[in-house]
Amino acid sequence: MPHQNFYNIDLNLLRTFLVLMQEKNMRKSSERLFVSQPAISQTLQKLRHHFNDELFVKVRHGLEPTPFAQNLARAISPHLNNLESALGKLHEFSPKELTGTMKIALSPHILSTITGTLFTALREDAPHLNIELVNWGHNTNEDIQKGDVFYGVHYDLDGISKEICRTQLTAIEGRVIVRKNHPVQQNITTPQAFDGFEIASQLLPGFNDNVCIAANILNSLGCKTRVGFRSEVLLALIDVVRNTDFVLPHSNLFPIKHFPELRAVTILLNDKIPRYDLYSYTHNKDRNAQTKKWLDSVMTNAVEQQISLNSALHCQ
Repeated sequence: MPHQNFYNIDLNLLRTFLVLMQEKNMRKSSERLFVSQPAISQTLQKLRHHFNDELFVKVRHGLEPTPFAQNLARAISPHLNNLESALGKLHEFSPKELTGTMKIALSPHILSTITGTLFTALREDAPHLNIELVNWGHNTNEDIQKGDVFYGVHYDLDGISKEICRTQLTAIEGRVIVRKNHPVQQNITTPQAFDGFEIASQLLPGFNDNVCIAANILNSLGCKTRVGFRSEVLLALIDVVRNTDFVLPHSNLFPIKHFPELRAVTILLNDKIPRYDLYSYTHNKDRNAQTKKWLDSVMTNAVEQQISLNSALHCQ
């Protein structure tokens, strides 16, 4: 039956056949395919049996194809070439070919500090892709599982589903944001310097819903402080800080250049600057996807670009 010619044959045999057609020599074919000559002979025997044709006869300078072999080569060459090309393209990736809409959920610490840099980079690489940047919320874990959110970035979160892949991207450093004329005037100090000052804490859903890490650190050091104001909205927190002696725990991502009335204070905890790892979150099925790897790279570059800019401003 005609279909048996296809379903009962290993396509690797046909690849060897085409090389034999091109080289018309067992030794050259074996060298080109990086296999032994006996292996080539075994392949040829299988092909002869399958097609019930001699395919090649020996001549003085090598092999001469039979008429059936010539017809076979003409019939399969374009299809195998197209198959080879199609399989090769499976690992090719260009973000410029991405279309549709992609929703990305970011920690409020990230979304409120590098949105412009991040969106510009994403749009430059993928001009035909519609990007939705949203705050990481209480349902983001489930949204990633359902496919409503393709990619997320946050700190090291507890309670993440086993269906979600977590990839470490980079790290940021802790900072405290205060008004320019705050009583604490040092640019580098310890947490104890803020003993007694109230905290303006940014809510990061899924990370600090019921706790304030800065308050816990101060309290563990014997300081008297409390969280006087909480909000997911960074501008609301900034408005409180620039009008009071509240302190805003944040990071070296904070866009200090846009707020000349504020200062960023470096904190030393046990003589070290606290560092916090950032992670990307995607569904397990996408953990090796080229799109995910591209997003990891763009996100890391955007974070490190913002850190570098803030560092340069701090040194001026």
